[in-house]
Amino acid sequence: MAASAPSAARKAGSYTREITAYIKARNTGPRAVNVSYEAFFRVVDGGYWVKLGSGRTYVPAGGTVEPTEVGSSTRVCAPGVKVEIRVHARADGGVWSGWSTAGTAQCQT
Repeated sequence: MAASAPSAARKAGSYTREITAYIKARNTGPRAVNVSYEAFFRVVDGGYWVKLGSGRTYVPAGGTVEPTEVGSSTRVCAPGVKVEIRVHARADGGVWSGWSTAGTAQCQT
């Protein structure tokens, strides 16, 4: 991704970064399942949750789906800014899993 030129509206020292969420699904059961998933992103200090993406995938019995991109977004970052990504999933007919939380330094230099 090419960096964009700084605008007057941005604070000094800010830059853009691609923030990407992935899911890795593992099925330990005896039957194949379809799995739905969602990912959200926010700036830790005072940010609000923004949906990065969602999708569905087929996971064979006893199988694993390698890391799959759920969604991404280009964001303006600044020194010292930390972001958080949350992902959750559910098998067909099941309930949503708990949130899998990941802090990231993608907005830090």
